[in-house]
Amino acid sequence: MTNKITELFKIKYPIIQGGMIWVSGYKLASAVSNAGGLGLIGAGSMYPDVLRAHIQKCKKTTDKPFGVNVPMLYPNVEEIMNIIVDEGVNIVFTSAGNPKIWTSYLKEKGITVVHVVSSLKFALKSQEAGVDAVVAEGFEAGGHNGREETTTFTLIPMVKEQLTIPLIAAGGIATGRGMLAAMVLGADGVQIGSRFAASVESSAHQAFKEVIVNTKEGDTVLTLKELAPVRLIKNPFYQQINNLYQQCPTAEQLKELLGRGRSKRGMFEGDLVEGELEIGQVAGIIHEIKPVKDIITEIMDEFNEVKKSFS
Repeated sequence: MTNKITELFKIKYPIIQGGMIWVSGYKLASAVSNAGGLGLIGAGSMYPDVLRAHIQKCKKTTDKPFGVNVPMLYPNVEEIMNIIVDEGVNIVFTSAGNPKIWTSYLKEKGITVVHVVSSLKFALKSQEAGVDAVVAEGFEAGGHNGREETTTFTLIPMVKEQLTIPLIAAGGIATGRGMLAAMVLGADGVQIGSRFAASVESSAHQAFKEVIVNTKEGDTVLTLKELAPVRLIKNPFYQQINNLYQQCPTAEQLKELLGRGRSKRGMFEGDLVEGELEIGQVAGIIHEIKPVKDIITEIMDEFNEVKKSFS
């Protein structure tokens, strides 16, 4: 399959694995790249030296293209960008910040730059900043999310109408049918997170993976909008948040309850009670933990089968 995204990244399929915190280490990224997609190392949960180690291990475990996702609201961004350049990474996905800050610097180094957005406004700003492609992510997605609460099926055609660079759809996509639907609406490729979080190679804790496959419709919620909107599974920690909201809390009170390291406790260490469990609404159709190769094969087989049925 050849299109704008496969040509841009030199990959077999227009499938990008989301660079999720505590989930997207080198094992997941290299497995996705080896299976024909584009694997991304999630720098958001890594200290600079840890990121460097993951990049070096990824280079040893795949000879295919891979990239790094950098949420710009995290500390040590300058050091992280320098490591990316030092290690010869050719693809960077930026998010949670102004694309103008780093795009020119990265492109001067010969790096392909993609920015993740949740609205048409920021898609156009990203294009102005000179990025090579945009990921438009609907609010069905897990983890930190847009304040606009625009769904993927609404966002993609609105962005496609005005964007001239390649467009990648994200949020609520985990199957070949979902991929085809996004592309019919105008996407050139898809970014998939939750489905890969529940893979064998994901660095998430096994207990968290099992929670993902047992998640049903309505089990996730977008919350903490006063700080940074995040989609969580409803667990005892979420109930603490909900109880606090009954008291009309200030942002400081919410920040105090959240504390530090909640996502690490939940997703990486497997604390299902006090941890933050970030996953997308699409978890409701994820029923099994599988190897990445099998996941991508299933997605592409279904994509081609369904596409053929409409021809």
